[in-house]
Order: sequence, then structure tokens, then C-alpha cells
Amino acid sequence: MIRPVFEPESLPIESTGASLPQVAAERLTAAGLRTRFEQRLPWDPEPQEARLFEMRDPREAAVLMPIALRPAGLTVLLTQRADNLSNHAGQVSFPGGSREPSDPTPIAAALREAHEEVNLDPARVEVLGALPDYLTGTGFRVTPVVGLVHEPFSLAADSLEVASIFEVPLSFLMNPVHHQVRVLRWEGGERRFYAMPYPDRNAPDLNGPEPVVASGVGSSHFIWGATAGMLRNFYRFLLA
Repeated sequence: MIRPVFEPESLPIESTGASLPQVAAERLTAAGLRTRFEQRLPWDPEPQEARLFEMRDPREAAVLMPIALRPAGLTVLLTQRADNLSNHAGQVSFPGGSREPSDPTPIAAALREAHEEVNLDPARVEVLGALPDYLTGTGFRVTPVVGLVHEPFSLAADSLEVASIFEVPLSFLMNPVHHQVRVLRWEGGERRFYAMPYPDRNAPDLNGPEPVVASGVGSSHFIWGATAGMLRNFYRFLLA
């Protein structure tokens, strides 16, 4: 199958979530997140482009959705992938990758990958739980593992896989106003995906006692595709 080559930033915005409800502020705290994961509230994940029955043998993978407890509020740690990678090169992503035979669980895989990619000490991560598996168009079944990252911690990018590391306030990503639906029209078909561009000027202070590596990707970090889709599911989860 020939995949289209396109610049996602240049595609038209079909809609945003401006009319959707806001997540309650108390849920965007460490205590609120812990409470939400302890609850068994019904909620519906977003429809996915890829479906399990359409995949012959999806490869198991896991990512860590690291939520840092910063003095100014919770932030989500994200990476800009290296341009030389065979999958999702140059894209914004969570630390993560394929599950290896040595990984007993998806949680173990997510923590191992985060340590390898950004040197995040697993001992600093309080795992809260996991969101439903996310199927990607590139043939992966990804388990998003959500964890709180406790200070002090330090990060260092593995240059073979990660171009840079940056943080985005959780409140920004969970605000549906910032959720865009963009559309790609190609050979008579359409593909829609979520995008959440984050302006660099809103970046939190990364020059504190435990700084992370800031990225300079144009005027914004363009979060889209599977990463934005998993964040959208997190919004739905917290809204329930």
C-alpha cells in the first residue's frame, strides 16, 4: 500500500472542540487523576482510523504518558522523534516503543522505553493506570500508560531516537478548544486526524533546578496523529 506524503500542518482545519465541555479543574491535579483512575466510570473512546479486524498481526507497543508534578501545575512530557527513524520520524510522541519479550507487561515496556529514550528513572514514576489500546495505521497496537512523574528528576535524550524533549501544560492539552480535526483528501478518499498545535511562547519555565531539553520546532510543537488521538481519549476519560 502506497501511503500519501503530506505536511499535516498545512492541511485544513475541519472543526475544533470549542463547543465541548471542559474537564473540571480538580481533575487536572495529582489527587484528581488518582481518584479518576480508581473509579470505574463508563466512557467511550474516540473512533479510530485503524481497526483490529483490519490488521493481520498488529505489533504490540506501549508508551508512557508522563505527567510531571511541577510547582506551577501538571505538565505532559513529550518528545520530538529523530528524523532517521523508520516509523513516525520527526513527529511529536510519548516515550515508548515495541514491547519486547523481556517485558512482562505493557507497563514494564513503557517504563523501559522511557528510561532508554529520555533517561527517566522508573522509580520517579507513579503509575496510575492505562487507557484503552490505540491502533495505529502503521500496524501497532499501543497501550498508553499514564504515570505521575515526581521531582526531582532529570532527562537526557537518546540522540538516536529523540531529537528533543519538551513539556506542555496538561490544562492546555485537556482543553477541547485546542483540539483540531484536520482532513487529508487523497485519491478520492479522506482521512481525519486530531491535531493540538502548542505555541512555544506558552511553554513552562524549563530553566528551573531540574530543566528538560527544550525544542525549537518553528513557532509551535505540532502534536497530531496517534499522540493527539491518545490525548483526546484521555480528555474523554477525564470528562466521564
